[in-house]
Amino acid sequence: MTIPQNVRQCIEDCLQCYQVCTETSAMCLEMGGKHADPGHLTTMHDCAEICDLAAGFMSRSSEFGSELCGLCAEICRRCSESCRELAADGEFMQRCADVCEHCAESCEAISGKRRRAA
Repeated sequence: MTIPQNVRQCIEDCLQCYQVCTETSAMCLEMGGKHADPGHLTTMHDCAEICDLAAGFMSRSSEFGSELCGLCAEICRRCSESCRELAADGEFMQRCADVCEHCAESCEAISGKRRRAA
C-alpha cells in the first residue's frame, strides 16, 4: 500500500497538531485562570484526539479517512480560534493556534471540503 505524498503530509500535520495541543493544554492547566476554562481545555483535548484518530485512519488508508478529515478540520479551526483569543498571554498559544490552522487546511485538502467564508 502506497500512501500519496499529500496524505503523508496531512498525517504529519495531524500528529504535530496532536502533540502541540496536548503540550499546550498542560501548560494552560498550569497557568490557570482563563487558560484553564473547561470549554477551552475541552476544545484542545477534542482537537488533539481527533488529530490522532485522523492520522491513524489515513495511515491505514481507511475508507472513512476523508470524511474524518472533514470533521478534524472543523475541530482544528475551533481550537485555533480558542487559542488565538488567548495568544496575547503567551507565544505558546499563538503557536498552537497556527499549528491548528495549518492542520485544518491540510485536512480540508484531503476531505475536499473548503472552509466556509465568514
